Amino acid sequence: MICEHALALFKNKLALVKETTADRIVIALPDGGKIKVREKDIDIIHPGPVHGFSGIERPLTAEPGAFAPDGAIREVWELLAGQGPISLREVADLAFGEYSPASAWAACRLLLDGLYFTGTVAAIQCRPPDQVEADEKKREEKRRAAEERELFLKRLKSRRPDLPDDRRFIQDVEALACGKSEKSRTMKEIGLGETPEDAHALLVESGFWAADANPHPARCGVSMSQPKNIPEPAPQEDRRSLGGLAAFAIDNPWSHDPDDAVSLEIRDGRQILYVHVADPASSIGSGSPCEREARDRGATLYVPEGAIRMLAEESLPLFALGLAESSPALTFKMTMDSNGEIAETEIFPSTVNVTRLTYGAADKLMAEADGKALRDLYALAERNMERRAAAGAVSIDIPEIYIGLKDGQVVIEPLEQFRSADMVRECMLLAGEGAAMWAIQRNLPFPYIAQEAGDMPGEILPGIAGAYQLRRCMRPRILSVKPGRHWGLGMDAYTQVTSPLRRYTDLLAHIQIRASLRGGAPLSADEVMARIGAGEAAAAATTHAERASRSHWKMVYLSGKKDSVWDAVAMEKKGSRWAAVIPDLALETLVPLRKDPAPNDSLRLILKSASIPRLEANFTAEE
Repeated sequence: MICEHALALFKNKLALVKETTADRIVIALPDGGKIKVREKDIDIIHPGPVHGFSGIERPLTAEPGAFAPDGAIREVWELLAGQGPISLREVADLAFGEYSPASAWAACRLLLDGLYFTGTVAAIQCRPPDQVEADEKKREEKRRAAEERELFLKRLKSRRPDLPDDRRFIQDVEALACGKSEKSRTMKEIGLGETPEDAHALLVESGFWAADANPHPARCGVSMSQPKNIPEPAPQEDRRSLGGLAAFAIDNPWSHDPDDAVSLEIRDGRQILYVHVADPASSIGSGSPCEREARDRGATLYVPEGAIRMLAEESLPLFALGLAESSPALTFKMTMDSNGEIAETEIFPSTVNVTRLTYGAADKLMAEADGKALRDLYALAERNMERRAAAGAVSIDIPEIYIGLKDGQVVIEPLEQFRSADMVRECMLLAGEGAAMWAIQRNLPFPYIAQEAGDMPGEILPGIAGAYQLRRCMRPRILSVKPGRHWGLGMDAYTQVTSPLRRYTDLLAHIQIRASLRGGAPLSADEVMARIGAGEAAAAATTHAERASRSHWKMVYLSGKKDSVWDAVAMEKKGSRWAAVIPDLALETLVPLRKDPAPNDSLRLILKSASIPRLEANFTAEE
C-alpha cells in the first residue's frame, strides 16, 4: 500500500506522494507542480515520511556533506556482482551507509545512470564487467573530449586557436559560413550570432581562413569543381564552308572561351549579317551526361579566381571559335531589308576561319584602311541601335569594372568604352531576334525571352543618376516557350543563342535548332519549359555567386586602403543619407552629407572601413 509522504519515482523523476484515494494518487514534483497518477505509474523508493524535497538532492562526490565517491560506488558494484536481484535499500545501505530519503534517491540515480546497475527499483541487477568497462571507456573518452572542447572554446574566444589541431572543432562554423547549415553549436557556445557573416568573420579573425577567402559560391550552392563529362568532337557532316568570309571573334583580352564571331556580306545592295556560333550541340544531345551537367550548372561561373565552366574545359579546343585555323560553327545568316530589319533568317552548320581580336585592337583596326569590314559592321550596328531606340528600347550606361587577381593581389580597372563592343552587342541581339523569328515560323518549342514594360519616371535624370534611375525601373526577364515582346531591347521577339558554351538556355536553343535541321523530333514544349526552369534556377545561383564574389573582392581590395579618397557622383537622397556611386569601383554606397547636392554632382569620399565578411564599405564626405 502506498502511504502519503512517501518518496517516489515518476517517469525517472523524483516525486512526493501528497494524497491517496481509491483510484488515484496525487504526487508533487520538485518544480511545484502536482498531478494525479495511477499506482502503477510510480515506484516507491522510500516510505517516508518526507515533507519536502529540501536536502534530498545531494551530489555523488567526496565533497563534505555529499555521498560516497565514485571509487566507493564501484567497490559496491564489485561486491554485489554475480548476485541475484537486489533491492534499492541494499544498494543505498552499502553505497552510502544508510537508507534515508536522500540515500534512496542517490541509489535510484545510480540505477538511472546505468553504468553499474540495471533493472527496476524493485529488482536491481549488477551489469557485467565487460559492459561496465566498455561504458567506462566511452565515458572517459567523452569526458576528455568535453575537456578538450572547453579548452578549445577558451582559445577561440580569445582568437588564439591551436592551429592546425583546432581545425577539427570548427567544421560547424565553416558549414554555417558556406551556407551549408543554418546552425552552429560553436557559434552559440561562444555567444556569437549564428549567421554566415559572423561565422566568416570568426574564421578570419581566428586564422582558420585567409582574409581573402571567398565563401560566396559555396554559400550560393554553386560547384567550384570543373565539369567531368567531356563531349565528343563535332561529328562528320555536311557543313557549308565559309572560309572566304572575314569572320571576327571580338572580346575582352581576358576572355578564353570565344563562342561567337561576326561577318558581313553585301550582295545585290543588301546587307547580310552572319553570326557564327560555337556548335557544341552538334555532339551534345538532350539528356546526355554533358547536357544534364550543363543544366545543373546553368552557366559558366566567372569569378576573379578563375572560371568554373558550364561545359568541360576540354570542350574549348573542340568548339571555341578561332582556336584552330578552321572552326565548326552554327551560323545564323540574316538578310537585312532596306529598313534595317531582318527580312530572312537561315541557320546552318558551317566551317569558318576566325580572326580573334580584343575590343581595343578591333577599334584600332576600324580606324585603319584595312578595317572596312569592321566599319561596315559598325554602320549596321548603329542602324540597329537607332531602330531599337525608335521602338522604345532603354539604354543604360552604368560604369563597369574589371576585377582580377595578379600575383595574389586584387586588380580593379574601369572598363573602357569601345565602339567594337557596341557593334558586337548589336550583332548578337540581331542573332537572337533572327533565331526567335526562325523558331516562330516553324512552331518550334523554344526558350524565348521577354520583358514587361517598366514603370518609367515622369522625368529621367541625365548622367549616372539617370542610368541608375532607369535600372531600378527594369523588370526581370521572362523565359518561356511563348514568344513575347522584350520591352527593354525594343524587340517583338527575342532569344539568346550566341553563348552555348557559357549559358545553358543558349545550348538548349541550339539542341532544338539541331533537332529541327536534322529532321528529328525536338523536345516538346513541356520538356523545354522544364529544362528552362532547371537551368534558370542554377543560372540564378551562379549570377548571385558572381555578384557576391565581385563585392567580396572589392572589399578585399579596400580593406588595406583606409582613409583613401575616391571620386563619386551623387544620385539621390535616401532618408538622412545620399546614395552615391564611385565609378572607379562600380560601387554604390550611402553617405551622410552636411549639405544636399544635386543629382550628378561630384563628391569626394573617404573610406573609413571595409568589412569583407559583411560586404560593407563605409565612407564619409571629404570636408
